[in-house]
Amino acid sequence: MMKKQFNRMKQLANQTVGRQVSNDDVILNNIERRMELVRVVSHNTHKRMVSCLQGHIGAEAEKRHKKLPLTGLSQAMVEGGNQLGEDSLIGKMMEVCGEAENRLASELMQHELQIEKDVLDPLSQLAELDIPNILRQRKHLAKLVLDYDSARARWLQATKSIISGTNTQALTAKADLLKEEMDEAMNKVELCKDQLAADMYSFFSREGDYARYFVTVSTASRRRACGLHRMNRVQLFSDSWTEKPAFGTALDEHLKRSGREIALPVEACVMMLLETGMKEEGLLRIAAGASKLKKLKAALDCSTSQLEEFYSDPHAVAGALKSYLRELPEPLMTYQLYDEWIQASSRPGGVQGLQPLWLVCDTFPRGNKANLEVFLAKLAQDSEVNKMTPSNLAIVLGPNLMWAKTEGSLAEMAAATSVHVVAIVEPLIQHADWFFPGDVEFNVSGMFAMPAASSSHGNHPDYDCGTVERKRPGSLVGSGKSAAPPPSPPLPPRPPRATVTSRSLPLTKDDVTRCA
Repeated sequence: MMKKQFNRMKQLANQTVGRQVSNDDVILNNIERRMELVRVVSHNTHKRMVSCLQGHIGAEAEKRHKKLPLTGLSQAMVEGGNQLGEDSLIGKMMEVCGEAENRLASELMQHELQIEKDVLDPLSQLAELDIPNILRQRKHLAKLVLDYDSARARWLQATKSIISGTNTQALTAKADLLKEEMDEAMNKVELCKDQLAADMYSFFSREGDYARYFVTVSTASRRRACGLHRMNRVQLFSDSWTEKPAFGTALDEHLKRSGREIALPVEACVMMLLETGMKEEGLLRIAAGASKLKKLKAALDCSTSQLEEFYSDPHAVAGALKSYLRELPEPLMTYQLYDEWIQASSRPGGVQGLQPLWLVCDTFPRGNKANLEVFLAKLAQDSEVNKMTPSNLAIVLGPNLMWAKTEGSLAEMAAATSVHVVAIVEPLIQHADWFFPGDVEFNVSGMFAMPAASSSHGNHPDYDCGTVERKRPGSLVGSGKSAAPPPSPPLPPRPPRATVTSRSLPLTKDDVTRCA
């Protein structure tokens, strides 16, 4: 009954704020239905699991060990062996077996401590705190919707009174105050809905972690009973069907687990920006709303492709993209090549300055290079419109793409190497078609179809979000970029090995194919 009431309230909320039920709402409704079941199942499983333990829940290791039945048995056997004496074969055997039982008791104690820490406590947290908190937030949303309805009704009544009333000035002032109250209530509803959606998406993205609790139970039990080798197959299977959230996960691990070539946040955000965001002034510099950014990150973490509502907020999309790069355990431009990047940036400028950067770029790991190429491919194309020149972009993005492997905050590391980072990243942005020649596939997975309706920022037909052919030009003259003068003069073709000490420009398409 409560579930039906909440679903009715959610429909009313959507109608009230003038929004139709979207695919995102359908996903959230499915998550809502599952959450209550998860809470009940987790609670019941927690109770059954506690009843299976022989020790005292929450007790210290030593006290738990003493209270185990196996410990009492081992003590009785050892005492009986001592009474019979060493001359008795039974006595010797009871003493040896008593010590073995004591070791089994210690293993059981450690097993139950592990179960309590790794399974019981998280299950209790999930059933008694996490899910109830989300359910309380849903009730709070219902209250905010009612507050909005009340404010709107009073505002409508006040506007009607203006027409029939005599003191028009006073009635108009009152109506204006009620309008502000209604707008504030509307804003609270939207913020609460975004927060609730983010929490639900976060719950869904961590479902694989919740499922591993039960793998932990089976692993610990079987380790005690028949060894670890049988459980390895279960662990491998669990790893194959669970996927960690993309944010905060190493790039190689995310690509391997998801079977992707381009990281989901990179592909999704680039696709959305190419569709509606590249002409947005201050792109990648202006901060996004915290609630909308959190909701988008949570949606990407649970691998949804239903992202239509975010196309109209390029700053949230850009913020999510920067956040993904910043939260990588290792920067996209890698720790391994950090010193080489710095050395390359210290060379003279102009044509000769591009050659060392290209040599480092040519040794990039395949996955990192593919993601960097998609990220940089069209970044500076609309710099005249969005007011973000390659230099501005390098200042904003550089600290998110590379930093030194030293202790301290990301801000401290970025400040220590900011000059070098800009000197490295700016040429990569300015001459992206030179550093990454060939075709660029943006919609690699094919899962990000463009929305049918135009967003508030408009659709830009000059962006082809499928494959964009980008051939290495004979010269950068006339490319339409606000770039520095093109590198010249022409140099010999690129050698087939990446260990060369110099590189030539320009290259033909045949040269690239032959030397790849």
